[in-house]
Amino acid sequence: MRMNTTPPTQCPAWGKLEAHAESWRNASLAELRSSDPARSLRLIAEAPGLRLDYARQRAGDLTLRLLAQLAAERGFDEWRSALFAGKAINTTEQRAAAHTALRAGEAAPEEVQSNLRRMFELCDAIRLKKQFKRIVNLGTGGSDLGPRLLADAFGDGTLEVRFVANIDPLELERALAGADPAATLIVVVSKSFSTQETISNATAARRLGYENFLAVTANPKAAAQFGAGEILPIADSVGGRFSIWSAAGFAGLLATGSAAFAEFLAGGRDIDEHFARQPVADNLPALMALLGVWNVNFLGIAAHAVLPYAHRLRLLPAYLQQLEMESNGKSVDREGRAVGYATCPVIFGAEGTPAQHAFMQLLHQGTQPIAADFIDAAASDALSANAQAQADALAYGTIAAAAGGGKLPPHRRHAGNRPSSILKFRQFTARDLGRLIALYEHKVFVQSVIWNVNAFDQWGVELGKTLAGRILPELEGGGAVTSHDGSTNGLIAYYKAHRQRRKG
Repeated sequence: MRMNTTPPTQCPAWGKLEAHAESWRNASLAELRSSDPARSLRLIAEAPGLRLDYARQRAGDLTLRLLAQLAAERGFDEWRSALFAGKAINTTEQRAAAHTALRAGEAAPEEVQSNLRRMFELCDAIRLKKQFKRIVNLGTGGSDLGPRLLADAFGDGTLEVRFVANIDPLELERALAGADPAATLIVVVSKSFSTQETISNATAARRLGYENFLAVTANPKAAAQFGAGEILPIADSVGGRFSIWSAAGFAGLLATGSAAFAEFLAGGRDIDEHFARQPVADNLPALMALLGVWNVNFLGIAAHAVLPYAHRLRLLPAYLQQLEMESNGKSVDREGRAVGYATCPVIFGAEGTPAQHAFMQLLHQGTQPIAADFIDAAASDALSANAQAQADALAYGTIAAAAGGGKLPPHRRHAGNRPSSILKFRQFTARDLGRLIALYEHKVFVQSVIWNVNAFDQWGVELGKTLAGRILPELEGGGAVTSHDGSTNGLIAYYKAHRQRRKG
């Protein structure tokens, strides 16, 4: 299969989009709303259980046609087929990206189905026997953010499930506070079973008298040597930030129960089927990805806010920060060339309505434009009203908002023209959470195809880990340290001097 790995800037559609963007620099969304009422009916797309409304994006029909042309020139169809066929699209590690197989239901490989049956059986037994009152998940990155989000969103209270991701001992201390070691199950999630934060916390828990350990790992030998009583496998081809669908999500499964987790998997499968079959013009993940490319590369918008209007989704922005920025925060393409164009924007956000009383002032009246996704999870009429109102305010500003026809003072004016999309759910169940996460996973993948980067590795985080491994014994040891630059040597000396005073 021939895959396009040329720089996207060499595609004819890229040049056309650069020229086309000039006509949008001074376009008014408020004027477009008045002059083209049908726009709001055209710029929508649907997938099972949800609708994407992107009429508030600074884009038009020609924009979408050119973006679809760019996707075709980048080999979107071929890359999409390669993903679902299990090709080694993670080129730096020569692996497939197998997360879609984890939620493929009856079409999943037998190994996946067997592992899932074992997870469900073990979960049901733990919840039924009630030997354990508290579950403490030790993981970091995807081994923490995924199950933590699932448990927070749909945990039913049968078990008390807590999470520890930080090497700071305070987080472990708080997670174990008041726990009975005999009634506590420690779930240790580490693919390598050597992740510093995770194994340090597991060792500390064992030192405190906790003996019930379940491991999720691709290194069962190390887990057995540690003393894990149960070991659930995770494949090397499942990246951490895509692993919520696997045994890495076991703490989330314990929190929600098997029925809800099965629905969660089914939701991911709904979007997989939609993504695999729909043309770009009707394909929600592809549309979201291409609009993001348009904002970043042609309108110069370098930040993107995720605003879920539901308390059960309060952890979603942190989850998507890792999913998007660790996947596409790359400055080298698949051929090892330095890229000459922007890739992933800065992702941030918080639940609405608290975000409205925090950073959304910047979105409305700040000097730099920021794009946004409003996620209306049908949690209440008031929340839906606020999501709609904020999107309208960003798009249309205060051009016609002055009372009695008078002019607003400058400090009360909103320029508008801040692009956003609204994801509207009919309801929000565990199945819808699966749909939402799979939607963003495929969005990230499509953008990686456009930008010609590998979304499934994360070599950028390795250097800091290596350097920390060198500095830690120097902090713990005696004597002066002179092996670093003057700043680092000075900070190490300062730390050691004050640590000695505390001990003394």
